[in-house]
Amino acid sequence: MARYTGSSCRLCRREGQKLFLKGDRCYSPKCALERRAYAPGQHGQGRKKTSDYGLQLREKQKAKRYYGLLEKQFRNTFDKAARKKGITGDNLLIMLESRLDNVVFRLGFASSRKEARQLVNHGHFTVNGRKVDIPSYEVSPGALIAVKQKSQKSPKFSEIREMQISVPDWLSVDVNKLEGTVLALPGREQIDTPVAEHLIVELYSK
Repeated sequence: MARYTGSSCRLCRREGQKLFLKGDRCYSPKCALERRAYAPGQHGQGRKKTSDYGLQLREKQKAKRYYGLLEKQFRNTFDKAARKKGITGDNLLIMLESRLDNVVFRLGFASSRKEARQLVNHGHFTVNGRKVDIPSYEVSPGALIAVKQKSQKSPKFSEIREMQISVPDWLSVDVNKLEGTVLALPGREQIDTPVAEHLIVELYSK
């Protein structure tokens, strides 16, 4: 599976805001954006005038990086969202939030989406009792996501039982059992992703 292998902090600096790609480090003074709040590269500190196309492109890049997708994966998700009934931009964000790696992150079982994707790839989770190791797997309302019994013994998951976890209201979590339930698909008002999705729709509609 193709994936981005470069610096995560470089992506945050390019977008000019925290995308929370490195878990706890993003909340500490070590965050690269705190130390160098300008775009990477030789001309990162220069003044740039952004066109309408540039604004649309930045929103697409931001959303893509926020959820950890490459261009082909993101475009395929957009095309599926466009074929669904309703508002394409809302459909896109709901589909991105419904990915298994994102749900694992939202449930507090990983400190970042990148870590969540790795944990899912390594087969640490089940959905409705069946092992699923595909990060892009789309969960449905009522789905039960749980840490495998064998994996619960690892220090990574043992320490989660000692944590206070807050989850979005479209999810519920049982920290002691290390499992969570998708109560419903989120509405747009329940998604806190800092993205203007209408700009993404405009970009792909050209």
